[in-house]
Amino acid sequence: MNDTVRPNSNPQPVDGMVMPRFGDIATFMRLPVFRDPGAVDVALCGVPWDGGTTNRAGARHGPREIRNMSSLMRRVNHATKVAPYELARCGDLGDCSVNPIDLMETLKRVEAYFGKLHAAGAVPLAAGGDHLITLPIFRAIAKHQPVGMVHFDAHTDTWDSYFGGFKYTHGTPFRRAIEEGLLDPKRTIQIGIRGSLYRLDDMDWGLEQGIRVVTIEEYFDLGPDKVIAEARRVVGDGPTYVSFDVDGLDPVYAPGTGTPEIGGYSTAEAQKMLRGLRGLDLVGGDVVEVSPPFDQTGGTAIVGATMMFEILCLLAEAVARRKASK
Repeated sequence: MNDTVRPNSNPQPVDGMVMPRFGDIATFMRLPVFRDPGAVDVALCGVPWDGGTTNRAGARHGPREIRNMSSLMRRVNHATKVAPYELARCGDLGDCSVNPIDLMETLKRVEAYFGKLHAAGAVPLAAGGDHLITLPIFRAIAKHQPVGMVHFDAHTDTWDSYFGGFKYTHGTPFRRAIEEGLLDPKRTIQIGIRGSLYRLDDMDWGLEQGIRVVTIEEYFDLGPDKVIAEARRVVGDGPTYVSFDVDGLDPVYAPGTGTPEIGGYSTAEAQKMLRGLRGLDLVGGDVVEVSPPFDQTGGTAIVGATMMFEILCLLAEAVARRKASK
């Protein structure tokens, strides 16, 4: 066992030296399953739903494959030396109930599910699912105070509507969240934005609200260190959410996604940026748009599991700091 890991009473993953990582029941990070959100500090959970997808569906299968591939995650972050399970009680809370043929009903179910987690004091870390799942999560955790956001994506997801005025898709969640007072646009940064647009003014609305948009061109001009310094400046010391859409990555690293855009950052750059968020007041996170049917190698699910582990390390540290300050 690594010297930085000292057994305590917190839930622990199945030991890979006792049960091989290809064995046993698949859970997020091989953690125990809990049904009571009050039993954990950080609740890892799935939202197997892609009813907001406008292009290639399949992200509903993301949580199951991310669970499978998360068996490859060990206990300690090699770069930061963070051992999340020593800092916080972490567990797999299963999947949120969804209705694959009723979008509005699913939004209500997701909000209710995460509302129970929030009321119990559990910090959510969700695996999607398409990016619309973040809206009902915000409705659950930000109804009393808007959150800031560090958003990794190829797309702003601030369009107004699709297909003749439909307001709820994976391309509209953050517009709705800002309109509902759940997301503070002046404490929001979007990193990696690129790809062709429908209209010249597609990005104007978000910019007018005060969102800091870092296009992929600016990202490569500045580099990850300066971009994350900018992210820390934007979100400040208020409550902040981390949302990681795997299509922010170049599709050579994550081909299994619904709306891939060439020219993105690498997995190593993404990890570096996530690690640069240590110390922020993080109140939740998600990894979305992993669509296993479009990557039969399982590589994109490995990416999703790894980014989820990076965010878990951040959330566990944030939980530990809040506990220590009481």
